[in-house]
Amino acid sequence: MFKDFTPFDIPVEPDVTIHGVYGGSGPAVLLLHGFPQTHHIWHRIADDLAQSYFVVAMDLRGYGRSSKPEGGDGHVRYGKKAMARDALRVMDELCPRNSDHRNKDNNKDGPPFYICAHDRGARVAHRLCVAYPARVKKAIFLDICPTLAMYTQTDLVFAKTYFHWFFLVQSAPFPENVITANPQAWIQGFMGGRHAGLEAFAAACLAEYENNLKDFRSVHAMCEDYRASSTIDMEEASRDFEQGRHIQCPLRVFWGAHGVIEKCFDAQAEWEKVSTSTVEGRALDSGHYIPEERPEDVLANILEFFVN
Repeated sequence: MFKDFTPFDIPVEPDVTIHGVYGGSGPAVLLLHGFPQTHHIWHRIADDLAQSYFVVAMDLRGYGRSSKPEGGDGHVRYGKKAMARDALRVMDELCPRNSDHRNKDNNKDGPPFYICAHDRGARVAHRLCVAYPARVKKAIFLDICPTLAMYTQTDLVFAKTYFHWFFLVQSAPFPENVITANPQAWIQGFMGGRHAGLEAFAAACLAEYENNLKDFRSVHAMCEDYRASSTIDMEEASRDFEQGRHIQCPLRVFWGAHGVIEKCFDAQAEWEKVSTSTVEGRALDSGHYIPEERPEDVLANILEFFVN
């Protein structure tokens, strides 16, 4: 798993360090994971991808082995603006180590890169694309629609299937205590209850995810991520839409044909509403966990779409 990759721990704030791995050489690709996972979701594509790209896979703040700061007033420290800055600081630190960027990039704002992101990570990537358009060349988002669209279009099917969106935002420490009391039950019922079951996950990855759910600070951070999305992130997304701040880079979106995005949303249309560039999209024969269920599709699309 992550053969020939180098671990990193990069300080991005006085009390926040971001953990991850990097490897390979060539154009830079940032990989961002979702809930309740870590950078390990990319283990089935990372080695092959590193044959052609400089690959950075990081744990979002609050997840895995990255720092888990307190959320602050209004959950601001888990707003996607803060989490997007983490990713930029990581790429600012790591990209100069890659000869492709050291020799070719003259972007005054910092080295540009590609992003492939799943679930919560794609929400961070959305903020990156809007707030720092010069930094993102192209993006692939996996199994999400924009946060604002998903919350404002909630119906019974969505609420029943994505119950965690409404459970995790409840006041602390209620959801934290429920999850940490029996993390194995959450793994089995929440992750195992989706389309592919637990068979989609490598044993080592499941152990990582379960260890996160045993730790109160980790679960609290994950809840803060969702609390921020239902409050300050929604407010920011509304302002962006009203003021015409959209994604400017080419975007490709995929969603699971057996998941809630397919059932409840027109994903491509929703992303076109918040983009000024081209948007391509289609459903894959997958559930929610596309990088682990359909790694061959993810790898093929990165290699085909992320070209200079």
